[in-house]
Amino acid sequence: MTTATQPRRAAPAPPPRPKKTTQARTRRREAIALVMPSLIPILVLSVAPLVIGIVLAFTDTRLVRHPDFGFAGIDNFVRLGGNSLFWDSLRIGLIWTVGVTVLQLAAAMGLALLLNSGLKLQGLTRVLALIPWAMPPVVVAIMWQMIYSANGGPLNAFLGSIGLPDGINWLGDFNTALPAVIVVGVWVGMPQTTVTLLAGLQQIPAELHEAAAVDGAGAWRRFTAVTWPSMRPIVSSITSLNFIWNFNSFSLVYVLTAGGPGGKTMVPVLFVYLEAFKNREIGYAAAMGLVLVVVVVALLAIYLRSQFRGDRPERGR
Repeated sequence: MTTATQPRRAAPAPPPRPKKTTQARTRRREAIALVMPSLIPILVLSVAPLVIGIVLAFTDTRLVRHPDFGFAGIDNFVRLGGNSLFWDSLRIGLIWTVGVTVLQLAAAMGLALLLNSGLKLQGLTRVLALIPWAMPPVVVAIMWQMIYSANGGPLNAFLGSIGLPDGINWLGDFNTALPAVIVVGVWVGMPQTTVTLLAGLQQIPAELHEAAAVDGAGAWRRFTAVTWPSMRPIVSSITSLNFIWNFNSFSLVYVLTAGGPGGKTMVPVLFVYLEAFKNREIGYAAAMGLVLVVVVVALLAIYLRSQFRGDRPERGR
């Protein structure tokens, strides 16, 4: 006995997708209109110069009256590989950047803790702490040239008054030029780091410190167990920004020493500037700049990865 097969029921058609309403399109246009005023300067002042610099790095462009340039491939990078002066400037630049960044963080953290401890005249103290930040870098460099002067400078006068050797040419001696410039870099950049760290310290609940004090923790223990863990995200952020700013520092070093004596303070940004506008090798200088960008990005990626890895909870807990 055969049974008649029943016809299969057709699957219900999916509901039609709702069309974008006029209100949604209006909101999208409004959002684009709000973003464009900030997006256009970024494209014009940041993205476009970066793209132009990358293109120039693969050309033989020279800064002359009637430029005639062509595609050079990787010739600039091959030439750069054998330029020992550039790699020496990169080494000096890393010493300068790491030294200034680390000392800035240490000094700013100490000053921020002091300003957060309830001192008298806190408002005046915070204003005085911001003075180096408010001064133009050129003025700061000229002021410190006078302080470091070998002939009658305040620093040598003070050293002579306490019986120490004076007459030291701080910015002209091979052994003291780079440390002297690092000190100026720390003094200039410390206020902005202090303000950032002070804002972070004020966000830490006072109950945490009180609980640690009740448990018998001293000042150092409270700092390592309460303050530092709470400040790690802020420290990572400001350290990354300081590293970029210090690595790209130009005007301060240029006015203080112009890379001397004997190239002992020739940071890479200054080296690229001289190659571009003194030797007029724009394509070659662009290749140097591209290498510096890659180095900074790589070092920051390593640093941030190590910081984020330390913040992740261990598996199995």
